[in-house]
Amino acid sequence: MENNNPLLCNSEEGICEIPFGKTNTTDRNTIKSIKKPIKVIYYTDPICSSCWGIEPQLRKLKAEYGNSIEIEYRMGGLLPDWSYNSGGISKPSDVAHHWDEVSLKYDMPIDGDVWLEDPLPSSYPPSIAFKAAQRQDNVRAILFLREIREMVFLQKKNITQWKHLEAAAQHVGLDIVQFQQDYEGKAKEDFNNDLKLGRELGVRGFPTMFFIDNTGKTEMVYGSKPYSAFENVVLSLYPTVEKNDYDKSYEAVFSKYNTLTAKEFSELTGMARSEGEHFLNELTANEALEKLTTKNGAIWKMKITGR
Repeated sequence: MENNNPLLCNSEEGICEIPFGKTNTTDRNTIKSIKKPIKVIYYTDPICSSCWGIEPQLRKLKAEYGNSIEIEYRMGGLLPDWSYNSGGISKPSDVAHHWDEVSLKYDMPIDGDVWLEDPLPSSYPPSIAFKAAQRQDNVRAILFLREIREMVFLQKKNITQWKHLEAAAQHVGLDIVQFQQDYEGKAKEDFNNDLKLGRELGVRGFPTMFFIDNTGKTEMVYGSKPYSAFENVVLSLYPTVEKNDYDKSYEAVFSKYNTLTAKEFSELTGMARSEGEHFLNELTANEALEKLTTKNGAIWKMKITGR
């Protein structure tokens, strides 16, 4: 079978595939002890557009079921290098239009011009950087991943460059000396272990999520799916799970998540998509929020006011 170029993501299936692997049953020996009723092994990649596409669903899943699920982030190695020539994509500039298309599909802002202005040679450096962040603090590592995704998808920054990785690490409060030591050392081994486990589990694209209960029963969600698909898996593995009734006010969701797209705001607050964006624009006009506009959408954050 001809290998697909990993950056030519299938927007209909909501998946960015890698050129190896078949889906296998989860090897129970690879699963660590589960501290909460459900463990999720989430295989992703910093430049996976389909993974960016499920950020709204993933944030809502954490908000509603975070007390009952623990998510373990693993890096899958979407783009080792440019030794591909298939699916109409053989060089970085071919990705630009594709990213603009999937931005509309997922209703998440993505500016493909990074592939014209400052293209990435690989997704391995930011993946290793995430593993370095993970060595310090898992919560800050997830914030770091979000930071570098916003850099590449919205700000058109080449996140293989150390200056951008360092800036993201500083912004989320990581120890930079330790971060650099791990990035240049042990994080590479951690990343290779993720790749090895991914092959063992049969991961063939991103996003891939394995939901596992404490008996070892496993269900998989493959690709970008509606929120109900993720919720239904949780309910099937843990029928008595209690949903968290969280505060859906804009102040609360922005205090939980520093930045939100219109799609994310809609998912988290329950507002209709168009109503939510109108509300965000009103808050921006009233100087409660700051808005970063790209050619394919916008993202908002709370405005910092002086004392």
